[in-house]
Amino acid sequence: MSIRVLVWGENRHEQLEPHVAEIYPDGMHNTIADGIRDNLGEAATVRTTTLDEPEHGLTEEVLADTDVLVWWGHAAHGEVEDKVVERVYQHVLSGLGLIVLHSGHWSKIFGKLMGTTCTLRWRSEQDRELVWTVSPTHPIAQGVPHPIVIDAQEMYGEFFDIPTPDELVFVSSFSGGEVFRSGCTFRRGHGKIFFFSPGDQDFPVYHHKDVRKVIANGVAWARTDLPERSLPTLLRYETDDFFNGQGYAGPIEDHADA
Repeated sequence: MSIRVLVWGENRHEQLEPHVAEIYPDGMHNTIADGIRDNLGEAATVRTTTLDEPEHGLTEEVLADTDVLVWWGHAAHGEVEDKVVERVYQHVLSGLGLIVLHSGHWSKIFGKLMGTTCTLRWRSEQDRELVWTVSPTHPIAQGVPHPIVIDAQEMYGEFFDIPTPDELVFVSSFSGGEVFRSGCTFRRGHGKIFFFSPGDQDFPVYHHKDVRKVIANGVAWARTDLPERSLPTLLRYETDDFFNGQGYAGPIEDHADA
């Protein structure tokens, strides 16, 4: 069964800044989606949606029909409604895969999942970025050169205020001497998360074949192995019964009901 992928894009820079529209005439979300299609072919069914759609295009029905959500945002993080963030959060805990790209590090959903500020150093002056593979056997690193060379890119540098990643796949270095944990995986509940930093509205990074390959690899990796999505559940087990958990309603709130 093909991976059901939804690419979510803020789609504001493309509408407001002519130089961004020139780089991404179809929008960054569509460029990212095309890269996934090119690399995964029939193994993935890829759709797109944007911030200005009703409920930001992230209704309960849409999320239930999605295996992996790819997120790019930058200038309008605050416009994402909290109820939608909570909805996505619950789906990730239940097993929805999440790929967070570039300035999505400051999105509400990534911050909620990380529990930290997710702040970092930055500079946008056409730095050269080298993306070094530090986990060469990881599925996300397969088929990409060491290093990936990006001739013009925004600099992201340490300290990056995130929890210690479950796996560090890529580390980047920049022409100013900075380094950055640019490819990190996390697990929250039943969900798998991959943060990948290369990509900015001012540079054609999402046209770069190796960046597109990494994102597609991340999508394939993030799909849950569970037969169906569900939240981790609190169950009560009898002694010597390892398999048949019983439902538990939680602590008693009215002692008269005891």
